[in-house]
Amino acid sequence: MIIPFVKEDKMVQNDCQAIACNAVVTQSASMRKLISQAIRAAGSTATVLLTGESGTGKELFARIVHEHSSRRSQELVRVNCAALPANLIESELFGHEKGAFTDAAQKRIGRFEHAEGGTLLLDEITEIPITTQAKLLRSLEENEFQRVGSNQTIRMDTRIVATSNRDILSEVVAGKFRLDLYHRLNVIELKIPALRERSFDIPLLVTHFIERFKSESQVAVKGFTNAAMRLLCEHQWPGNIRELRNTIHRASVLTDHRLIDANCLSHLSQSEPNPTPQLVPESWLSFRLDEIEKRIILASIAKFGSKRLAAQKLGVSARTISNKLKNYATDGHANLKNVG
Repeated sequence: MIIPFVKEDKMVQNDCQAIACNAVVTQSASMRKLISQAIRAAGSTATVLLTGESGTGKELFARIVHEHSSRRSQELVRVNCAALPANLIESELFGHEKGAFTDAAQKRIGRFEHAEGGTLLLDEITEIPITTQAKLLRSLEENEFQRVGSNQTIRMDTRIVATSNRDILSEVVAGKFRLDLYHRLNVIELKIPALRERSFDIPLLVTHFIERFKSESQVAVKGFTNAAMRLLCEHQWPGNIRELRNTIHRASVLTDHRLIDANCLSHLSQSEPNPTPQLVPESWLSFRLDEIEKRIILASIAKFGSKRLAAQKLGVSARTISNKLKNYATDGHANLKNVG
């Protein structure tokens, strides 16, 4: 299945192009459902949160949301939050006035203003410093912002799409991400699956990438041998589609044969085995067990919205949760007795 965009993509030279620059390639029913959800979300004003491992194609889905929305004629502006120094990200988002800080030699328009009438993609949003998250939350709630060094309020009409390759609730529990900002972003969440979870798409993707890169080869590459394809399908692809794309690119360029064989993929068989998954956030290992229990209970109530449902998910009674909250209230969480 190939899902085309409404128009040609403006975001060129993008290292996050997971599948193709102007189409989604899949034969997976779950992926087709996800694409359908993205297109439906595009017709609303709701904030979209795209989660998934690095290299799964989150930015591609962001472009689907933008290109199928009424804002498609305006710009899709991307902010790579992970690449910006903490002391510059506020200026990058909201802009600044001349003289606002030492290096502010002139007024600068921020990404929110650049994205006016269009879509602002906040890529890897968990990398935004918590000190900036409060100002971001206020902007999203009030649809307005102020440039750094200015008291003038600027109204905005910008669609927000955010991505993260982290477990945001774990970041909340660790005190690195605001819970209220998480709820504001998580109106519509689309979880992009890892490539190992849709391995039956690999032959289709391989064919697509061969077509894309065959012009760079010295021979007329037609495909892969059965042994090579088996190796591709069995590999776990920790780098997901980005890793697959680069592997096909490398093999297409270096092969001397019309059919790429397993010898061109020897680096896959030598890959390190997948590490044992981290069952709990690393930061939890420095806490007492009762503190971890408290964090889990509070995060569950925040996620599911009620004590009853949180208790059901955690396998305990609602009374147990109520009693725990009464104990936590004496520890400085005074408002927890009345949690719904």
